[in-house]
Amino acid sequence: QLQLVESGGGLVQPGGSLKLSCAASGFTLAGYCIGWFRQAPGKEREGVSYISGSGDSTNYADSMKGRFTISRDDAKNTVYLQMNSLQPEDTAVYYCAVSLSHYCSGYAHYAYDYWGQGTQVTVSS
Repeated sequence: QLQLVESGGGLVQPGGSLKLSCAASGFTLAGYCIGWFRQAPGKEREGVSYISGSGDSTNYADSMKGRFTISRDDAKNTVYLQMNSLQPEDTAVYYCAVSLSHYCSGYAHYAYDYWGQGTQVTVSS
């Protein structure tokens, strides 16, 4: 059964860092576009970052540029999101999703075929 599982969320103080993981089971992530999204309370789900199937193309939403880094380790069947300089406005449930395409088509939700259950990130002092 195809499954994506996020981990690494938690409570962190402003200015702190977290590294999220997205592990796949039941299929291999290699060659597929992977995206990270987040949803804060009362807000719509928004795109955070994505990485192409080969890993040579990445994209970040404007508010994440310079603070977040997406990477993938196909040998571990895992995609990561390193988040630095976290701020309270980064508080949200973070989701990973896979698009069964080598190239990413942006952050449109319909472009992603499978989603994880999410991991909570809370930034607070």
